[in-house]
Amino acid sequence: MCEALVPASIVLTATGPSGRRPDPDTDPEDPLSRILLKAFLGLLMRVLYRPTVEGMERIPGSGPVILAGNHVTFIDSLFLALVVKRQVFFIGKDEYVTGRGLKGRLMAWFFGASGMIPVDRDGGHGGVAALMTGRRVLDEGNIFAIYPEGTRSPDGRLYRGRTGVARLALMTGAPVVPFGMVGTDKVQPSGKGLPRVAPVTVRFGERLDFSRYEGMDRDRYVLRAVTDEVMSHVMRLSGQEYVDVYATKARASKAA
Repeated sequence: MCEALVPASIVLTATGPSGRRPDPDTDPEDPLSRILLKAFLGLLMRVLYRPTVEGMERIPGSGPVILAGNHVTFIDSLFLALVVKRQVFFIGKDEYVTGRGLKGRLMAWFFGASGMIPVDRDGGHGGVAALMTGRRVLDEGNIFAIYPEGTRSPDGRLYRGRTGVARLALMTGAPVVPFGMVGTDKVQPSGKGLPRVAPVTVRFGERLDFSRYEGMDRDRYVLRAVTDEVMSHVMRLSGQEYVDVYATKARASKAA
């Protein structure tokens, strides 16, 4: 069991992919909530944005899959979840689902039904919790979406990937399907509130199989090579300029 690798303070106790006990009122594990939300937002998205989706057939119809792509704005995950036919799970800040009152409950329902799994990423074990959550989702035969950059791009360019995506692929044996989001930064520019209407394209690349590295998930050179291979595909799909530094470092330098 993967829980053995996780500090006791962050072991997930629930049975579903979210790793928490269901709430009967705002339960994101409820398939009806997902169906209703996807039907409503999917229709709204098709009417307003008419997204172009390329390579959807490259996503397997069943079994564990890692979707790895670029991250330019907050709504990337929503577009991804709405265009992919299968349920997509992704990590999000727990603050999105811990609000109080009616607004807090509505946000918890919305993000949960969208496939977001809340994780406290600010703590000392945030990275481990996210990794083990992804592993659990994949072990259950689901789709897990990850942004290898680790955060949103500070300037629209593609930054160096962190090796979590490689660890997940090698630990679980799941194939990686790279994707590129194009145009979502125009829908919701950084620092702006309400989304705008702009064309969006989601491109999925060929499935990447890293079974040749089985058992080497602790080799840092292998992890870097796998991550760089994934990022090279993401770069081609998104058309972004690549910067070989971490986005967090670039953001810190920009703020200094």
